Amino acid sequence: MANIWVIFKRELAGYFTTPIAYIFIMIFVFLSGIFTFYIGSLFERGQADLLPFFRFHPWLYLFLIPALAMRLWAEERKGGTIELLLTMPITMPQAVLGKYLAAWAFTGIALSLTFPVWITVNYLGEPDNGIIVAGYIGSMLMAGAFLAIGSCISAVTRNQVIAFVVSAVICLLFVLSGFPLVLDFFSIWAPEFIVSAISGFSFLTHFDAISKGVIDLRDIIYFVSLIAFWLFVNAILIEYKKAD
Repeated sequence: MANIWVIFKRELAGYFTTPIAYIFIMIFVFLSGIFTFYIGSLFERGQADLLPFFRFHPWLYLFLIPALAMRLWAEERKGGTIELLLTMPITMPQAVLGKYLAAWAFTGIALSLTFPVWITVNYLGEPDNGIIVAGYIGSMLMAGAFLAIGSCISAVTRNQVIAFVVSAVICLLFVLSGFPLVLDFFSIWAPEFIVSAISGFSFLTHFDAISKGVIDLRDIIYFVSLIAFWLFVNAILIEYKKAD
């Protein structure tokens, strides 16, 4: 844990040494407000909840999280600093986990700065704050899954643009697999168990349930398992490509 903590602090501090972190946070908070109040019509709905806020998170993360993750390993490999990192007395899983947790914590900081939306809803009405807390938990888990995929893809290439595009495409597939249009297409000709399997891989299917206050252990296991799988592959890829 001490080694993971060292990597975590190094990476998290590194975000705030450049303007990129502040730009990312500003864009995230700004777009969250636009999606919630204008596109989501929070005021016009006349309901004291944050469903319009959470509804757009999968689409917001689809672009912002791969942009955050693309530098995790691609920048290290391009700059040749990965060799220096790996000469430290740490194991590969510790390095992967430390960098990932730092990026996830940074995402959590950006998400926490949307608290004015929560305050606004409480000012206008009497929302079920338990459901809102569940929504934030689900959003963090989904962001973690996006980030794990992006981190893994970043380990494959030195080019951050390629890492961004490939990560976004893979994440899009995970999102669209639960989209009603996709499920309706498969339900026409595919057996029910195939449609259920496709839906079960979707971020939307699992996140929508949590954002409505239904914290099912199966949804938690889904996101945790997905994160663990991609981080495991991430460590294998770094080990394989560290000599490139």
